[in-house]
Parts: sequence; structure tokens; C-alpha cells
Amino acid sequence: MSGASEWIRTIDRRFRKLETITSGFNKIAKRAGLKLRFHDLRHVHATIMLKSGIHPKIVSERLGHATVAFTLDTYTHAVPGLQDAAAKAFDRLLINA
Repeated sequence: MSGASEWIRTIDRRFRKLETITSGFNKIAKRAGLKLRFHDLRHVHATIMLKSGIHPKIVSERLGHATVAFTLDTYTHAVPGLQDAAAKAFDRLLINA
């Protein structure tokens, strides 16, 4: 299968052309009145995983990134409250120490 990035493996384990999936997604989004690109789903996927506490290395691997640094630089800005959550977690560690 040439041009691996041109293909997507679906939930039924079949391969579909990215163009076909993107076109279908765009039609559905337009009908629903959403200004959303298919690529935006990668950001949603990454943001939800990071916010849920999934290790950044796992998120990076799932997205096919070469480095965790790229994943963190690209996606962590979209996760509100990370600093606040870290401060609260550190407070709990100090209280329980």
C-alpha cells in the first residue's frame, strides 16, 4: 500500500482512502453546522488523552509522532488547567508526606 498516510484503517479493520473519509466527514460536519475539519479530530483525540492523564509517550505513539516533545509542544496548550492540576497534585503530595 503506497503512501501509507493516504489510507486510514477503520474500526472494521478495513483500509479506506483518506480522501474518502475526509469528504464524508466534511459533508456530515457541514450538515450539522459545524466548522470542523477531519484533522481537528486528531487534536480532540490527543487533548482528551492528555487531559485524562494518559502518559504523553503513549499519546505520541498513537499519533505517530517522532518525539514526545513534538506532541507536547503541539497539544498541551489546548489542555486548560494543566498547571492548576499539577499544583494541586503537588500540594496533596506535600500534605501526605
